[in-house]
Amino acid sequence: MKNRSSHLAESPQQLLDDLRHLVSEAEQLISGAVTEQAGEKMEALRTRFAQAQERFGELYADTRRRVVAGAQTTDAAIRAHPYESLAIAVGLGVVLGMLLRRSD
Repeated sequence: MKNRSSHLAESPQQLLDDLRHLVSEAEQLISGAVTEQAGEKMEALRTRFAQAQERFGELYADTRRRVVAGAQTTDAAIRAHPYESLAIAVGLGVVLGMLLRRSD
């Protein structure tokens, strides 16, 4: 499982590169002449596309899990300190308002 999480850490850029490569290979296959190897190449492309979809699904699930955990932690912190949270939000709003008003 440790190997899987390290694979997911580098996955977004690698996934995009793999998908771009798959698309370029598919375009070459479509524009090329029909041969006996076309069926084998299409099957290889389908396999690689299925693998890319699976990796994307894993990446999506991992990202969703992290976002939900962060939201739950934030919710717990706000519920534990409601007045402090409100003061921070008001303070940030005032500072942002002053900065936006100043730029006009």
